[in-house]
Amino acid sequence: MTKNILITGCSSGLGLALTNFYLEKGFKVYGISRKKPEIQNANFTHISFDLSQISKIKEVLSPIIQDISRIETVFLNAGMLGKIKILEELSVNEIQEVYELNVYANKELLDILKNIKVKNILATSSGASKTGYKGWASYSLSKAGVNMLINLYSNEMPNTKLLAVAPGVIKTPMTDYIRFELDENIFPSVKKLNEGLVQTPEETAVKIDNLINKIDKFESGSYVDIRNI
Repeated sequence: MTKNILITGCSSGLGLALTNFYLEKGFKVYGISRKKPEIQNANFTHISFDLSQISKIKEVLSPIIQDISRIETVFLNAGMLGKIKILEELSVNEIQEVYELNVYANKELLDILKNIKVKNILATSSGASKTGYKGWASYSLSKAGVNMLINLYSNEMPNTKLLAVAPGVIKTPMTDYIRFELDENIFPSVKKLNEGLVQTPEETAVKIDNLINKIDKFESGSYVDIRNI
């Protein structure tokens, strides 16, 4: 029987790379994003939805996801960086916008997923959830929230393995903006990113799949940095 994969944020970056990776492996992939990626594959089903519409997630997506009924792995990958600013210049509304998409949208999705059979759930976290880089407040606060969200739901979903996964630095428009357009004298993380390993989304998808192949080694609800395994 063909195994089902569910991926949020499937239209670009890591989400698109994961979508193509599992389609190539013969999985049936359900992808949620605002824009439909240019994928021509009978095993791909696109669900057009803007996850920033928090109040509509359960109403719109519950019947669709519950109809899948049995899912091998869910990738809660959709998210946003937010504005890179020092805290004094960052408004509460700007923080809230990032937190709602990165945390509250995943909370609503996890409530849906609790009611069906799901083997694994991997939420995209970040090293920024553990280290407070200057300028990254919105993102760091939200990814720390993702870590705790996954930890909390692991207590309520005993038949599902949940992990918050930091994938490392991935070459995307988001990281290119940080690495090439921000002043490293103001934001020291720019230099740190440029001096470290920058991997393609496709390389990252392979590493994440390797993690899943040995997922039993990790305690449900834990934070995992794939650079350390």
